[in-house]
Amino acid sequence: MIVFSDMDGTLLTSDKQMSDATWAMLDELARRGIEFVPCTGRPLSGVFEPILAHPAVHYAVCANGASIWQLDDDVPTDASRATRTLSRPLDRGIAHRIHSIAAGHDVTFDIFADGQCFLPRSLYTRLDEFCGGDPHIAASLKRTRTPIDMDIDSKIDEVETLERIAMYWHDPADRDAIAAELDTLGGIEVTRSYAMNIEVMGEGATKGTALTWLCERLGERLADAWAFGDNINDIPMLQAAGHGMAMINAEPEDRDAADAITEFGNDHDGVARTIMAALALQQPGRAANLGRGYFSCPLVWGS
Repeated sequence: MIVFSDMDGTLLTSDKQMSDATWAMLDELARRGIEFVPCTGRPLSGVFEPILAHPAVHYAVCANGASIWQLDDDVPTDASRATRTLSRPLDRGIAHRIHSIAAGHDVTFDIFADGQCFLPRSLYTRLDEFCGGDPHIAASLKRTRTPIDMDIDSKIDEVETLERIAMYWHDPADRDAIAAELDTLGGIEVTRSYAMNIEVMGEGATKGTALTWLCERLGERLADAWAFGDNINDIPMLQAAGHGMAMINAEPEDRDAADAITEFGNDHDGVARTIMAALALQQPGRAANLGRGYFSCPLVWGS
């Protein structure tokens, strides 16, 4: 078994915390030598340090699959010491074109690069306006972004490896206009992780391609991979994994794409309950029963 999980809306509670049951699940995975891989739209620097420090965690898929990081053995919480083992960067020229599109609309402009996220200070101070009134999302965005005073195009040119761009919007008309223009560009992947954002990566950069690549690198079968997610950016990994699990609080598109739907949501230990139930079936003499549709706790099956 190898476990991949989205963070926001999946592993984390709605107030961006880790429950005791989730920590206990990670402890059990570590005891059994099973790898747990955070698979997130966040930059590496935005993954909680206690998660990176956990003995079940040695890799992190970040920026929706644009980068896979191997954590430092001695100081896994130090993002600057992590090694990027896979990179699917966004072309700088395309990023400049995306900025020119966004400039005509009232949206933020996040630059994910080199394991971090940068945002002009003038937009950073307005983040509360773009979060749909959710203080936990606003606080999370502020924690995971570094405000900058240089202009966006200069920052795009300055970074070493450009991972992705994100735009949060007020008005659906801005979203629709930006999406229509993005449709005219080639060489990109477009998705979202919240209802009020648009995320753009380089072509081929998805959580699904990252999951597939890392399983091959580690010698794990895709059939043995478990993936958990709740939003549109999670769909490729739900489809790639042998056990694609949509959270019960997931978007309808995720539930349709998944092999199964968890009985419990992110605020009620949905990932932990599902994994612990699967592990219980791996006791001696019972491993042959482990497979899709066989769980000790009920699951709601997707189409």
